[in-house]
Amino acid sequence: MSKPTVGIFGLTGCAGDQLVILNCEDQLLDLVSLVDIRDFLMASSENQTDCGLDIALVEGAVLTRRDAETLQAIRKRAKLLIALGTCAVWGGVAAMKRGADSDGDRAELLEEVYGPAGRAFDSVPAQALHDLVPVDFNITGCPIEKEHFLAAIASLLNGDLPLYPAYPVCTECRMRENNCLLIERGAPCCGPITAAGCDARCPDLRVPCIGCRGPVAGANAESLLAMMEEKGMSRPQLAARLRTFAPGGVA
Repeated sequence: MSKPTVGIFGLTGCAGDQLVILNCEDQLLDLVSLVDIRDFLMASSENQTDCGLDIALVEGAVLTRRDAETLQAIRKRAKLLIALGTCAVWGGVAAMKRGADSDGDRAELLEEVYGPAGRAFDSVPAQALHDLVPVDFNITGCPIEKEHFLAAIASLLNGDLPLYPAYPVCTECRMRENNCLLIERGAPCCGPITAAGCDARCPDLRVPCIGCRGPVAGANAESLLAMMEEKGMSRPQLAARLRTFAPGGVA
C-alpha cells in the first residue's frame, strides 16, 4: 500500500510551526516511514513542486499577492488542506490592524514603516487561509503543540479527522488546580475564551493567557470584557488584547 503524499508549506510567518515538526526528533524516522513527504522547503532543497498531494499543511498568513497565488496553487494540488498554527487559522498578529484596507491607506502605512522602499512592496491586508480557500482542518497554536501534530497525522493515517479539546484554557487551568488569575488577582487573562490544548502552560506559571491559540468555539468575548471592566481595566485595551492573535475570531 502506497504512503500518503504530504507537502508542508510556509506563507508569511515566523516558520515556528514548521520548526515544531522538525523538532519531533524521536518521532521523525517513524513519521517519514509512514508518509511520503514530497515538498518541504524548510527541510529539503530537493522538492517536487508540482505533484499532487494527499495532505498539505500550510502555516503563516496571506500577506502578499504571492502568498495568495501560492495558497491557491497548493489547494489545487492537495486533497486535504490543513491550516497549521494561529496565523494560518485566524490571521495571527499580522492581522491585528486591518484598518489600512484601502490602497491609499496601505501605501501610507508602508511608507511610514519602510520609507520610500515600501512603495514597491507586494502587500495586502492579512488574511487567514479560510478567507481565500476551503480549509479541511485546523491545528491552532502559536506555535502548534508537537503532540497535536503527531496525533493529527496518526488520525489521518487511520482515515479520521483529529479531535482536539472543545473547551477553554480555563478548564485545563482548573484541572491543574491553579488559582484563577482573573478572579483572584484581577489579571487580564484570556483563558475563558481561548482554545485549550496548551495544558494551561502560561497560567500555570502565573502568567495571564494572551489568547495565542485563538478563540474556543462559542467563546463569549463580551462576557469576558464585562468581567475585566469590573476589575477596573480599560475596554479598548482589552478589546485590542483579545484581537491580538485572532482578529476575525472575536467581536
